[in-house]
Amino acid sequence: MNGVFVTGSNTEVGKTTVSVEIIKQLRKKRKVVVRKPVETDCELVDGSYFPKDAVKLNEACGSGESLSQVCPYCFELEASPEEASLDAGKSLGLEDLVYACNDGVGERFVFVEGAGGFYSPIADKALNSDLAVQLELPVIIIVKDELGAISQALLAIDAVLSKKLKIAFVVLNEVRENTLSNLEALRSYTDVPVLKFSIKNSELFYLEVEKLI
Repeated sequence: MNGVFVTGSNTEVGKTTVSVEIIKQLRKKRKVVVRKPVETDCELVDGSYFPKDAVKLNEACGSGESLSQVCPYCFELEASPEEASLDAGKSLGLEDLVYACNDGVGERFVFVEGAGGFYSPIADKALNSDLAVQLELPVIIIVKDELGAISQALLAIDAVLSKKLKIAFVVLNEVRENTLSNLEALRSYTDVPVLKFSIKNSELFYLEVEKLI
């Protein structure tokens, strides 16, 4: 299986926003498909649940795959996939997500986005980390560029490495412009490649991504 697994240091770190930018760059030179195997907080539209993040990822990819292929498990409750699936009266197992991530991929590069942080529950008695281990893909960690980001990033890095997984790179996502020096500081504490994404440095970000994946 050829691709990457994207996770966050926490929820609400801009994981999908950064993922869309990475996908747009990757698709320039390779065939890319995306998998967001499960999404919660989905709105009911015309009798079907609408996975907002999966739609954004699929549009960025431009593979032409159906949304049901990209995101087969959609739930209404705004909670972890484990809790949301139980609330809906459905049993969601880790094996279901592994199958969804592999289904129809073939030899193409697959971009898999998890749900929440690395240790967030994603299926019945299973965490994002369990899915990442099963897929054996290099991991991209998204961290919100804010006060406390260094600690969050280092904790996430240690968590991924403890599972014997490769880290492609860490992205500091500058959601709001700031004068923090997290990029320089974090690079001094880890050998893992650390990039910064903001609207102002998008072109540099694209070049760095291309070198690392």
